[in-house]
Amino acid sequence: MTLRAVIRGTGHYLPSRVVENAEFEATLDTTDEWIKSRSGIERRHFATENDTTSSMACAAAKAALADAGLVADDIDVIVLATSTADLTFPSAATMVQAQLGMTRGFAFDVQAVCAGFVYALANANALLVSGQAKRALVIGAETFSKIMDWSDRGTCVLFGDGAGAVVLEAKTGNGTAQDRGILATDLNSDGRLRDLLYVDGGVSTGTSGYLRMQGNQVFRHAVEKLASTAHTAMDAAGVGPDDVDWIVPHQANIRIIQGTAKKMGVPMERVVVTVQDHGNTSAASIPLALSVGRARGQIKDGDLIVTEAIGGGLAWGAVVLRW
Repeated sequence: MTLRAVIRGTGHYLPSRVVENAEFEATLDTTDEWIKSRSGIERRHFATENDTTSSMACAAAKAALADAGLVADDIDVIVLATSTADLTFPSAATMVQAQLGMTRGFAFDVQAVCAGFVYALANANALLVSGQAKRALVIGAETFSKIMDWSDRGTCVLFGDGAGAVVLEAKTGNGTAQDRGILATDLNSDGRLRDLLYVDGGVSTGTSGYLRMQGNQVFRHAVEKLASTAHTAMDAAGVGPDDVDWIVPHQANIRIIQGTAKKMGVPMERVVVTVQDHGNTSAASIPLALSVGRARGQIKDGDLIVTEAIGGGLAWGAVVLRW
Protein backbone atom coordinates (compact mmCIF):
# COMPACT_ATOMS: atom_id res chain seq x y z
CA MET A 1 0.00 0.00 0.00
CA THR A 2 1.18 3.52 -0.85
CA LEU A 3 0.29 6.89 0.68
CA ARG A 4 -0.99 9.39 -1.88
CA ALA A 5 -1.84 13.09 -1.52
CA VAL A 6 -5.39 13.29 -2.86
CA ILE A 7 -7.22 16.51 -3.77
CA ARG A 8 -10.30 16.74 -1.59
CA GLY A 9 -11.46 20.29 -2.34
CA THR A 10 -10.78 23.34 -4.54
CA GLY A 11 -11.58 27.03 -4.36
CA HIS A 12 -10.59 30.36 -5.83
CA TYR A 13 -10.97 34.10 -5.44
CA LEU A 14 -10.83 36.90 -8.01
CA PRO A 15 -10.91 40.62 -7.19
CA SER A 16 -14.05 42.49 -8.20
CA ARG A 17 -12.16 44.90 -10.45
CA VAL A 18 -12.15 43.55 -14.01
CA VAL A 19 -9.85 45.29 -16.50
CA GLU A 20 -10.58 44.77 -20.19
CA ASN A 21 -7.78 45.14 -22.74
CA ALA A 22 -9.36 48.32 -24.09
CA GLU A 23 -8.61 50.14 -20.82
CA PHE A 24 -4.91 50.10 -21.66
CA GLU A 25 -5.48 51.93 -24.95
CA ALA A 26 -5.81 55.27 -23.11
CA THR A 27 -2.32 55.14 -21.62
CA LEU A 28 -0.28 52.78 -23.81
CA ASP A 29 0.56 52.32 -27.47
CA THR A 30 -1.49 49.14 -27.64
CA THR A 31 -4.88 47.78 -28.67
CA ASP A 32 -7.22 45.03 -27.61
CA GLU A 33 -6.39 43.14 -30.80
CA TRP A 34 -2.61 43.50 -30.24
CA ILE A 35 -2.87 42.05 -26.74
CA LYS A 36 -5.20 39.21 -27.76
CA SER A 37 -3.17 38.22 -30.80
CA ARG A 38 0.08 37.94 -28.83
CA SER A 39 -1.17 36.50 -25.55
CA GLY A 40 -4.77 35.31 -25.83
CA ILE A 41 -5.64 37.58 -22.91
CA GLU A 42 -8.91 39.55 -23.09
CA ARG A 43 -9.28 40.73 -19.51
CA ARG A 44 -7.80 40.33 -16.05
CA HIS A 45 -8.67 41.13 -12.44
CA PHE A 46 -6.74 43.69 -10.39
CA ALA A 47 -6.71 43.89 -6.62
CA THR A 48 -8.87 46.62 -5.09
CA GLU A 49 -7.83 48.64 -2.05
CA ASN A 50 -9.39 45.91 0.10
CA ASP A 51 -7.45 43.04 -1.51
CA THR A 52 -4.05 41.79 -0.36
CA THR A 53 -2.25 38.60 -1.26
CA SER A 54 -3.07 37.11 2.15
CA SER A 55 -6.74 38.17 2.09
CA MET A 56 -7.24 36.71 -1.39
CA ALA A 57 -5.43 33.53 -0.34
CA CYS A 58 -7.68 33.29 2.70
CA ALA A 59 -10.82 33.67 0.58
CA ALA A 60 -9.67 30.91 -1.79
CA ALA A 61 -8.72 28.74 1.18
CA LYS A 62 -12.15 29.14 2.76
CA ALA A 63 -13.79 28.10 -0.52
CA ALA A 64 -11.55 25.03 -0.78
CA LEU A 65 -12.23 24.05 2.84
CA ALA A 66 -15.98 24.40 2.26
CA ASP A 67 -15.71 22.28 -0.88
CA ALA A 68 -13.85 19.63 1.12
CA GLY A 69 -16.33 19.76 4.01
CA LEU A 70 -13.56 20.67 6.45
CA VAL A 71 -12.71 23.48 8.87
CA ALA A 72 -9.38 25.22 9.43
CA ASP A 73 -8.31 23.10 12.38
CA ASP A 74 -8.65 19.95 10.27
CA ILE A 75 -5.56 21.19 8.39
CA ASP A 76 -2.02 20.33 9.50
CA VAL A 77 -0.03 22.58 7.15
CA ILE A 78 -0.52 25.54 4.83
CA VAL A 79 1.87 25.87 1.90
CA LEU A 80 1.37 29.18 0.11
CA ALA A 81 3.04 29.91 -3.21
CA THR A 82 3.57 33.62 -3.85
CA SER A 83 6.13 36.16 -5.03
CA THR A 84 4.06 39.09 -3.77
CA ALA A 85 3.60 38.46 -0.06
CA ASP A 86 2.08 41.33 1.94
CA LEU A 87 5.34 41.88 3.87
CA THR A 88 8.95 40.72 3.65
CA PHE A 89 8.09 38.67 6.74
CA PRO A 90 6.23 37.04 8.34
CA SER A 91 5.10 34.69 5.60
CA ALA A 92 1.75 35.27 3.96
CA ALA A 93 0.94 31.66 4.92
CA THR A 94 1.05 32.48 8.63
CA MET A 95 -1.22 35.47 7.97
CA VAL A 96 -3.70 33.13 6.28
CA GLN A 97 -3.37 30.72 9.20
CA ALA A 98 -4.40 33.53 11.55
CA GLN A 99 -7.20 34.82 9.32
CA LEU A 100 -8.66 31.32 9.06
CA GLY A 101 -8.60 30.92 12.83
CA MET A 102 -6.32 27.89 12.51
CA THR A 103 -4.85 27.27 15.98
CA ARG A 104 -2.63 24.29 15.23
CA GLY A 105 -0.17 23.00 12.64
CA PHE A 106 2.32 25.10 10.69
CA ALA A 107 2.46 27.36 7.64
CA PHE A 108 5.11 28.61 5.22
CA ASP A 109 5.56 30.31 1.86
CA VAL A 110 7.17 28.93 -1.30
CA GLN A 111 8.69 31.41 -3.77
CA ALA A 112 9.22 30.08 -7.28
CA VAL A 113 7.30 32.80 -9.16
CA CYS A 114 4.99 31.30 -11.82
CA ALA A 115 6.19 27.78 -10.98
CA GLY A 116 5.32 28.39 -7.33
CA PHE A 117 2.17 26.27 -7.15
CA VAL A 118 3.89 23.26 -8.72
CA TYR A 119 6.69 23.64 -6.16
CA ALA A 120 4.13 24.02 -3.36
CA LEU A 121 2.25 20.89 -4.46
CA ALA A 122 5.48 18.92 -4.55
CA ASN A 123 6.43 20.09 -1.05
CA ALA A 124 2.98 19.40 0.38
CA ASN A 125 3.00 15.96 -1.27
CA ALA A 126 6.32 15.16 0.39
CA LEU A 127 4.97 16.18 3.80
CA LEU A 128 1.89 13.98 3.40
CA VAL A 129 3.55 10.86 2.01
CA SER A 130 6.26 11.08 4.70
CA GLY A 131 3.60 11.14 7.42
CA GLN A 132 4.51 14.57 8.77
CA ALA A 133 1.01 15.85 7.96
CA LYS A 134 -2.32 14.31 7.09
CA ARG A 135 -4.03 17.28 5.45
CA ALA A 136 -2.54 20.25 3.64
CA LEU A 137 -3.96 23.48 2.30
CA VAL A 138 -1.97 24.43 -0.81
CA ILE A 139 -2.55 27.95 -2.10
CA GLY A 140 -1.30 30.13 -4.93
CA ALA A 141 -1.97 33.86 -4.54
CA GLU A 142 -0.54 36.96 -6.23
CA THR A 143 -0.99 40.72 -6.51
CA PHE A 144 1.27 41.29 -9.50
CA SER A 145 -0.49 44.60 -10.19
CA LYS A 146 1.66 45.98 -7.35
CA ILE A 147 4.92 45.32 -9.24
CA MET A 148 3.95 46.42 -12.74
CA ASP A 149 5.68 49.19 -14.68
CA TRP A 150 2.59 50.76 -16.25
CA SER A 151 4.68 52.30 -19.03
CA ASP A 152 5.95 48.91 -20.24
CA ARG A 153 3.34 47.58 -22.65
CA GLY A 154 5.24 44.31 -23.02
CA THR A 155 4.57 43.29 -19.42
CA CYS A 156 1.82 45.29 -17.72
CA VAL A 157 -0.94 44.01 -20.03
CA LEU A 158 -0.09 40.37 -19.33
CA PHE A 159 -0.58 39.95 -15.60
CA GLY A 160 -3.52 39.77 -13.22
CA ASP A 161 -4.30 39.16 -9.55
CA GLY A 162 -6.12 36.34 -7.83
CA ALA A 163 -5.84 33.22 -5.71
CA GLY A 164 -6.61 29.52 -5.91
CA ALA A 165 -6.39 26.73 -3.36
CA VAL A 166 -6.66 22.97 -3.00
CA VAL A 167 -7.03 20.74 0.05
CA LEU A 168 -4.84 17.65 -0.02
CA GLU A 169 -5.43 14.62 2.19
CA ALA A 170 -3.25 11.55 2.65
CA LYS A 171 -5.04 8.44 1.43
CA THR A 172 -3.87 4.88 0.91
CA GLY A 173 -3.44 3.69 -2.67
CA ASN A 174 -2.20 0.57 -4.38
CA GLY A 175 0.98 2.13 -5.74
CA THR A 176 -0.23 2.11 -9.36
CA ALA A 177 -1.06 4.80 -11.90
CA GLN A 178 -4.75 4.13 -11.18
CA ASP A 179 -4.43 5.54 -7.66
CA ARG A 180 -6.12 8.84 -6.87
CA GLY A 181 -3.78 11.64 -5.83
CA ILE A 182 -0.36 12.92 -6.82
CA LEU A 183 1.45 10.24 -8.81
CA ALA A 184 4.69 12.04 -9.68
CA THR A 185 6.42 15.42 -9.52
CA ASP A 186 9.39 16.95 -11.33
CA LEU A 187 11.11 20.20 -10.29
CA ASN A 188 13.90 22.13 -12.02
CA SER A 189 15.68 25.48 -11.93
CA ASP A 190 18.57 27.26 -13.63
CA GLY A 191 19.78 30.42 -11.91
CA ARG A 192 21.96 31.32 -14.87
CA LEU A 193 18.78 32.46 -16.63
CA ARG A 194 17.80 34.93 -13.89
CA ASP A 195 17.92 38.01 -16.12
CA LEU A 196 15.18 36.73 -18.42
CA LEU A 197 12.46 37.37 -15.83
CA TYR A 198 12.99 39.22 -12.56
CA VAL A 199 11.92 42.14 -10.35
CA ASP A 200 14.48 44.93 -10.11
CA GLY A 201 13.82 45.63 -6.43
CA GLY A 202 14.21 44.08 -3.00
CA VAL A 203 16.13 44.57 0.23
CA SER A 204 19.35 45.25 -1.69
CA THR A 205 17.78 48.23 -3.46
CA GLY A 206 15.40 49.53 -0.82
CA THR A 207 12.52 49.52 -3.30
CA SER A 208 9.83 47.00 -4.22
CA GLY A 209 10.87 47.32 -7.87
CA TYR A 210 9.13 46.40 -11.10
CA LEU A 211 8.83 43.21 -13.10
CA ARG A 212 11.26 42.98 -16.03
CA MET A 213 11.00 40.34 -18.73
CA GLN A 214 12.70 39.38 -21.97
CA GLY A 215 9.52 37.97 -23.45
CA ASN A 216 10.96 36.38 -26.58
CA GLN A 217 13.66 34.57 -24.60
CA VAL A 218 11.19 33.35 -21.98
CA PHE A 219 8.94 32.03 -24.76
CA ARG A 220 11.86 30.23 -26.36
CA HIS A 221 12.69 28.40 -23.13
CA ALA A 222 9.10 27.85 -22.01
CA VAL A 223 7.71 25.37 -24.56
CA GLU A 224 10.75 23.12 -24.54
CA LYS A 225 11.17 23.08 -20.77
CA LEU A 226 7.46 22.67 -20.02
CA ALA A 227 7.04 19.75 -22.40
CA SER A 228 10.23 18.14 -21.09
CA THR A 229 9.27 18.37 -17.41
CA ALA A 230 5.76 17.11 -18.19
CA HIS A 231 7.14 14.06 -20.00
CA THR A 232 9.58 13.39 -17.15
CA ALA A 233 6.74 13.46 -14.61
CA MET A 234 4.50 11.31 -16.83
CA ASP A 235 7.29 8.74 -17.26
CA ALA A 236 7.76 8.63 -13.48
CA ALA A 237 4.01 8.09 -13.03
CA GLY A 238 3.93 5.36 -15.67
CA VAL A 239 1.49 7.16 -17.96
CA GLY A 240 1.61 8.58 -21.48
CA PRO A 241 -0.05 11.39 -23.47
CA ASP A 242 -3.00 9.18 -24.43
CA ASP A 243 -3.77 8.61 -20.75
CA VAL A 244 -4.05 12.33 -19.99
CA ASP A 245 -7.59 13.63 -19.56
CA TRP A 246 -6.61 17.25 -18.95
CA ILE A 247 -3.53 19.41 -19.05
CA VAL A 248 -4.00 22.25 -16.57
CA PRO A 249 -1.05 24.49 -17.46
CA HIS A 250 0.29 27.72 -16.07
CA GLN A 251 -1.85 30.33 -17.81
CA ALA A 252 0.81 32.70 -19.14
CA ASN A 253 0.25 32.95 -22.87
CA ILE A 254 -2.03 31.03 -25.22
CA ARG A 255 0.81 30.46 -27.69
CA ILE A 256 2.94 28.84 -24.97
CA ILE A 257 -0.04 26.72 -23.90
CA GLN A 258 -0.70 25.62 -27.49
CA GLY A 259 2.97 24.95 -28.25
CA THR A 260 3.46 22.90 -25.09
CA ALA A 261 0.33 20.81 -25.67
CA LYS A 262 1.45 20.07 -29.24
CA LYS A 263 4.92 19.06 -28.07
CA MET A 264 3.36 16.85 -25.38
CA GLY A 265 1.12 15.16 -27.95
CA VAL A 266 -2.14 16.24 -26.30
CA PRO A 267 -4.86 18.05 -28.32
CA MET A 268 -6.09 21.47 -27.16
CA GLU A 269 -9.52 19.93 -26.56
CA ARG A 270 -7.96 18.36 -23.47
CA VAL A 271 -6.41 21.56 -22.11
CA VAL A 272 -8.10 23.74 -19.48
CA VAL A 273 -7.69 27.36 -20.63
CA THR A 274 -8.51 30.39 -18.48
CA VAL A 275 -5.84 32.86 -19.62
CA GLN A 276 -8.38 34.85 -21.63
CA ASP A 277 -10.25 35.86 -18.46
CA HIS A 278 -7.50 36.01 -15.83
CA GLY A 279 -4.26 36.89 -17.61
CA ASN A 280 -1.07 35.58 -16.04
CA THR A 281 -1.71 35.29 -12.30
CA SER A 282 1.68 33.66 -11.68
CA ALA A 283 1.52 31.15 -8.80
CA ALA A 284 -2.26 31.50 -8.64
CA SER A 285 -2.90 30.46 -12.23
CA ILE A 286 -2.88 26.66 -11.89
CA PRO A 287 -5.05 26.42 -8.75
CA LEU A 288 -7.39 29.01 -10.29
CA ALA A 289 -7.64 26.90 -13.44
CA LEU A 290 -8.17 23.71 -11.42
CA SER A 291 -11.01 25.31 -9.48
CA VAL A 292 -12.60 26.86 -12.58
CA GLY A 293 -12.15 23.64 -14.56
CA ARG A 294 -13.88 21.72 -11.79
CA ALA A 295 -16.71 24.27 -11.61
CA ARG A 296 -17.18 24.10 -15.40
CA GLY A 297 -17.61 20.34 -15.18
CA GLN A 298 -14.48 19.68 -17.22
CA ILE A 299 -12.48 17.94 -14.47
CA LYS A 300 -14.18 14.88 -13.05
CA ASP A 301 -13.33 12.26 -10.44
CA GLY A 302 -10.82 9.77 -11.79
CA ASP A 303 -9.42 12.13 -14.44
CA LEU A 304 -5.66 12.12 -15.00
CA ILE A 305 -4.30 15.66 -14.78
CA VAL A 306 -0.91 17.08 -15.79
CA THR A 307 0.05 20.53 -14.52
CA GLU A 308 3.19 22.33 -15.65
CA ALA A 309 4.62 25.80 -15.10
CA ILE A 310 7.69 27.95 -15.65
CA GLY A 311 8.67 31.22 -14.01
CA GLY A 312 11.49 33.47 -12.92
CA GLY A 313 14.64 31.77 -11.78
CA LEU A 314 14.19 30.23 -14.22
CA ALA A 315 12.22 27.64 -12.28
CA TRP A 316 9.93 25.05 -13.83
CA GLY A 317 8.25 21.77 -13.05
CA ALA A 318 5.26 19.47 -13.45
CA VAL A 319 2.88 17.38 -11.37
CA VAL A 320 0.88 14.35 -12.51
CA LEU A 321 -2.17 13.54 -10.42
CA ARG A 322 -5.40 11.62 -10.60
CA TRP A 323 -8.47 13.52 -9.41
